[in-house]
Amino acid sequence: MLKTTGYRLLALCSLALGLVGIPLPGLPTVPFVLLSAWAAGKGWPQFEEWLLAHQRFGPSIRQWRQQGAVSRRAKWLASGMMLASMLLLWLSTAPLLLKTILPGCLLLVAVWLWRRPEPQESADD
Repeated sequence: MLKTTGYRLLALCSLALGLVGIPLPGLPTVPFVLLSAWAAGKGWPQFEEWLLAHQRFGPSIRQWRQQGAVSRRAKWLASGMMLASMLLLWLSTAPLLLKTILPGCLLLVAVWLWRRPEPQESADD
């Protein structure tokens, strides 16, 4: 019971963070939605099915699960948001250490992201 509740809370919190990340630069949406679907699969099958059937989130989740793939559109959007985040960071009064380390981390994420395959069309799509 406690384990199921934990997975459900993780699923809801992850989805909430993903939704907050839609308008906020620097907070990713897709990784949180993927985490939400994973957690729901462990403790809330109905919520997982809802996510998989969702018009907006479902295709990305299925592509990730089946192929480890990220669409080109998502790659461009993520890269653009990371760039916007770096620019906002540099214009802010954040500590120099953060302004130095974060761009390197985001660059590593971008390299990883662009190395992911793009979804292949399948007969059942």
